[in-house]
Amino acid sequence: MLRSRHTLPLIVITLVVSALTVAGIMLIEWTPERASVQADRYWVLLLFLVAASALIFVIVTAVLIYSVIAFRAKKGDESDGPPNHGNTALEITWTVLPTILLAAMGVWASIVLIQNDRRDADRETIEVTSQQFAWSFTWRDGVRTPFETGDLYLPLGRQVELKMRSTDVIHSLYVPEFRLKQDVVPGLTTTMLVNANKVGTYPIICAELCGVGHGTMRARAIVMEEDDYQQFLADSQREVRTQDGSTPATASAATP
Repeated sequence: MLRSRHTLPLIVITLVVSALTVAGIMLIEWTPERASVQADRYWVLLLFLVAASALIFVIVTAVLIYSVIAFRAKKGDESDGPPNHGNTALEITWTVLPTILLAAMGVWASIVLIQNDRRDADRETIEVTSQQFAWSFTWRDGVRTPFETGDLYLPLGRQVELKMRSTDVIHSLYVPEFRLKQDVVPGLTTTMLVNANKVGTYPIICAELCGVGHGTMRARAIVMEEDDYQQFLADSQREVRTQDGSTPATASAATP
């Protein structure tokens, strides 16, 4: 009898909370578009994390709302509630299930990290230099004439390895559409692997507070078709060769 008295209100509250939660998840664009293989892998993991979190949120919130309504003390009642010695089966359940869930998330996240750190044999290397408050990108690997730009140009469908150094303080290269972020630490060379899979222009943001000009430390990641990328390389090297001196100079490549 007691169970039936609580069941229907709990079901109704659970359905309402579920509808509001699903609406909040589905109707709001929480994340930017995905533009890399790494982002697609993270997306599947994120969906699982959001679904698991939403389920836990709905259960806890529904029980909490019902408890506030059904078991609130009457006005003026300051007496202690009846003694409750707990429920062993329930305590075991809410300990074991989260443990299994966390273990599954940990294993899955480790697999994604291992996949994202796998280097392709034909990858291209681009050097990244960060300083207050600008990014610069240098091509040396596989090109006849090294050159430098203020934006990052990437070939569609081919892996690029970014080798990053800082000349002053800690910075952090972050491209939201790639779902990738890596600190750039003075005295160290840090790396990031990117497999861009969507043509477009995406913002590069410094995600580590690096000084008064931190908010202006921006650049662009420009993903190009392979033919356009090869043309960009050729044009940039030709421009450098026309300049005096043998050291790399800044190339002003046209944005596609």
